Amino acid sequence: MTGPIGIFDSGLGGLTVAGEVLRRLPDESIIYFADTAHVPYGERPLAEIRGFALGITDFLVRRGAKAVVMACNMSSAVALEPAREIHPRIPILGVIEPGSRAAVAAGNRRVAVLATTGTAASGAYGRAIRRLDPAAEVYEQACPPFVPLVEAGLVDTEDAEIAVRSCLEPALSAGAGTVVLGCTHYPFLRHVIARAAPLVRIIDPAEETVSDLQNMLSQWDLLASPGDPVQHAFFASGEADGFIRLGGGFLGRGIDAVQPARWEVDLVPQQCEVGSEK
Repeated sequence: MTGPIGIFDSGLGGLTVAGEVLRRLPDESIIYFADTAHVPYGERPLAEIRGFALGITDFLVRRGAKAVVMACNMSSAVALEPAREIHPRIPILGVIEPGSRAAVAAGNRRVAVLATTGTAASGAYGRAIRRLDPAAEVYEQACPPFVPLVEAGLVDTEDAEIAVRSCLEPALSAGAGTVVLGCTHYPFLRHVIARAAPLVRIIDPAEETVSDLQNMLSQWDLLASPGDPVQHAFFASGEADGFIRLGGGFLGRGIDAVQPARWEVDLVPQQCEVGSEK
């Protein structure tokens, strides 16, 4: 079926999910939205993030998205179920459930989730993992410096090494054997994390999320056919120069242009009475 897959994040991190879509589903078009006007989401109130996520989802649906991936852990934690209620006719996926499933499948019941402050405070990963394995011990660790380091392209620096070691120390002291990258920006620090904790299993939810997406598109009879025209579009709500300059490294291919999409002009935050993920 024609129509793009909508993908969004607060910034560039969700391009890791988009890149996995392009690799696994080369016949699909994507439309990607980066909420660079509000990045990072990690320190913002949950209700505010829910409003942003629902507004972006509406923006993508209005532009013809046949499916939407919340490639943002905070949005997945607080807005996935409300978005599904508002848009019941298209599949909408988050990254928390797929990532949690992969963490449980890794077989170590002591799981550290490295996340933004908001995602860690929401407890969404802990609930999801314990639903799958009630005996699991989950340590949700906030890592506020990670997103700014990645967005600034400073992943191969001493500051990144220091931030990673500081963030990992409590989880490693507790005996965690599996680490979940609970933010789509964090895979760009994966090599730093692996050096600091060489014996742990590192889980990137993007891979499992795209597997779920492929299955859902098949179930809904929405997979693109070979030969369909493939077009990709990129939008940013704020600064776009960094998106073009750094985004290709996140996506795995160059980004030629980023279109502006302004809050209160092209899209608006949406409120919903539905609570956050239970």
